[in-house]
Amino acid sequence: MHQNYGFRLFKVDHNSRHAAPRRRGRRAPVSWDQGLSGRVGVRQPVLRKKRRRRRRRRRRMEVVVFVFSLLDCCALIFLSVYFIITLSDLECDYINARSCCSKLNKWVIPELIGHAIVTVLMLISLHWFIFLLNLPVATWNIYRFIMVPSGNMGVFDPTEIHNRGQLKSHMKEAMIKLGFHLLCFFMYLYSGSRCPC
Repeated sequence: MHQNYGFRLFKVDHNSRHAAPRRRGRRAPVSWDQGLSGRVGVRQPVLRKKRRRRRRRRRRMEVVVFVFSLLDCCALIFLSVYFIITLSDLECDYINARSCCSKLNKWVIPELIGHAIVTVLMLISLHWFIFLLNLPVATWNIYRFIMVPSGNMGVFDPTEIHNRGQLKSHMKEAMIKLGFHLLCFFMYLYSGSRCPC
């Protein structure tokens, strides 16, 4: 009579006189080729497949992170260009200070949130260089938003924008952010292209 065990690939005839005696009691210790999980029957090829699946999932997650970062960076580039155009319109007296500041203050919080999300994503995905590159700009955005005086309209205030060269400093800040976001855009594009799916 032949009996077929689940994880064995051969049949054993227990009635044969040359058959090995059946072991009773405790199981034999799991050898190194039976896998790190400790289950009998889990061999090296199965574990390799699991590791490959984990690597593929991680690579896919990295691709998703970089695609989202690219889209977010495109939005931040457009915001920086919008800030530069609006501030240059104010400098050339095409619009008044109140309408200019009300337009710009609407986009301060979305810019802050967009940059903070990318920074946190890079921290979670363990891309330390990109995280440390984004951290100072994200910290500056939060600091600038928190340190707004209580009587002001927002980060851009119509009563103070022409005083002490604030218009020039806001314009310079917007230009620096535009250059930074362009650098980050090409960095995300390069890092995303290097992640094999």
